[in-house]
Amino acid sequence: MLDLTTLTTERRNPHTMNLDEMSPLEIAETMNREDEQAVLAVRKVLPEVATAISWATESLRAGGRIIYIGAGTSGRLGVLDAVECPPTFGVSPDTVVGIIAGGERAFTAAQEGAEDSPTLCEEELKQKHLCAKDIVIGLAASGRTPYVIYGLQYARSVGCRTVAIACNLHSQVGKAADLAIEPVPGPEVLTGSTRLKAGTVQKQILNMISTGSMVGIGKVYQNLMVDVQQTNEKLKVRAQNIVMDITECTRETAAEALNASGGQVKTAIVMILNNCTPEQAAEQLKASDGHIRQAISSKTMVS
Repeated sequence: MLDLTTLTTERRNPHTMNLDEMSPLEIAETMNREDEQAVLAVRKVLPEVATAISWATESLRAGGRIIYIGAGTSGRLGVLDAVECPPTFGVSPDTVVGIIAGGERAFTAAQEGAEDSPTLCEEELKQKHLCAKDIVIGLAASGRTPYVIYGLQYARSVGCRTVAIACNLHSQVGKAADLAIEPVPGPEVLTGSTRLKAGTVQKQILNMISTGSMVGIGKVYQNLMVDVQQTNEKLKVRAQNIVMDITECTRETAAEALNASGGQVKTAIVMILNNCTPEQAAEQLKASDGHIRQAISSKTMVS
């Protein structure tokens, strides 16, 4: 029989033994206080997170992908982070990929048995044509999910860099990966409910990896999302605001530049700051690997 008693994520929290007797305010205060432990736990593993950001950036620069694998809440968090990247950073949906045990239906309906499969994740990674340029990040709050362990082992056999994120020290998934990130936020408010502090910890780290790697490949200038996709009216206005903020131009000028650049925010910015054509701006961005700061500092005009 599987022994979970040694896992911190499965232990009873001594501060919530009377959870069922607490008032709504007491529950909220207790959970807020416990969530502080999630932040502190992540702080202790920031060097490992920084390594994961660097590896993910290198994969993206090489034309590879960030691929998250997980089951249950962990898998859903990976999918959530992945699907937010295209509208935020203007990348293809294939750039950051979330794979969850049980497939897409598992996002809205629990498919708990899928996490115990030793072959399912490998099959799904093969369907995604996993290659050595990709980085595979396995998520498992318990640190013992077979779906993730075997997926990481397969990814290493392909030549991928691998990262494991678990909420227990010396985890099995950590041993299966090149890099283990193991923040321990302590027992949950509701015993074993790892959608709580463990989920918060994993979400924080995924935020850091995806945002940090996108900064690394030039998807951010200053603290602005300069490859935002203008898929609705709000985002069109946001794009104009970004161009206006950086270049100190009027809204009319920003709209004209965005129209001339085909809606490309970075191109519009370089056009205005370097006083050049859309074609020249595009070439300057290409020469700077998509980084606005280098493109506008060099001001290399393309004839």
